[in-house]
Amino acid sequence: MLGRMQPRGVASPQFVEVADLAYPPDTMKRPPVLPAVAAICLAIAATQAGAADGAFAWPHGARAAVSLAYDDAIDSQLDNAIPALDRVGLRASFYIKLASPSLARRMPEWRAAAAHGHELGNHTFFHQCSAALPDRAWVTPEDNIDTTSAARLVEQIRLGNTMLHAIDGKDERTFTVPCGDVLAAGENYVKLIHGDFVAIKSGSGGVVPDMATLDPYAVAVTAPDGATGEQLIALVKEAGAKGTMINFTFHGIGGDYITTSNAAHAELLAFLAAHRDVYWTDTFMNIMTYVKARQSVRGKQETSH
Repeated sequence: MLGRMQPRGVASPQFVEVADLAYPPDTMKRPPVLPAVAAICLAIAATQAGAADGAFAWPHGARAAVSLAYDDAIDSQLDNAIPALDRVGLRASFYIKLASPSLARRMPEWRAAAAHGHELGNHTFFHQCSAALPDRAWVTPEDNIDTTSAARLVEQIRLGNTMLHAIDGKDERTFTVPCGDVLAAGENYVKLIHGDFVAIKSGSGGVVPDMATLDPYAVAVTAPDGATGEQLIALVKEAGAKGTMINFTFHGIGGDYITTSNAAHAELLAFLAAHRDVYWTDTFMNIMTYVKARQSVRGKQETSH
């Protein structure tokens, strides 16, 4: 399995820890959702289909799920990622930093992405991260989560949901924790927003080891930085072998920062498009709506025995 490989600055493909992501200082300045009833119906059918061997059953016989996510709302995602996704008919999740200059300048394009089936997720207003960790010189004083109260951050996050609703009209949302930092002035703010989101991505990890025990409010992600298409596809195949899921969190595609090349990104998308029957690629919202419904169904079945 590909985990964290070599330090930043070494010219080789890698996957970095979310906490180690290095953002340029200037970037840190201040799909239809799967209906819950349909998700439950799919989950019941899949549970029955997978009951024989105890495996987590994905819709329509898929072996694994793949979540393609893109953080921060940056220009290369509009210029390169979304056109590439649309060319092969795949849906993804874009976690919006509400203070992003790209969101302000290119609002109609972000709104169009949502209308085309891509998910707009919440990634806070100002992308607050901890300045206390190593290699965090890029964190500005005003965006230091160590000096931001949990109450203030939660208030901002909820306002962010209101703003996102004004963009795409959606009432349900998922969230990605910036930098994987869950403590705001020493208090775990993520626990305070469980009720505001269907699911939450937090921290680093490779392929999900076990879907039955996955916490929907602490789903680990893999953050590529210079990875090849072959490496990305290897993680997808690993998820297929385990019958679980892989959660990619990209940033720049063919530009910007924490960059995945257009070629590597296109290679991954081509593989997923050619194997739709094997790997269910969808928005994080749709995948986790299904996962939670299936966990609920299985839990009720186990309780009844």
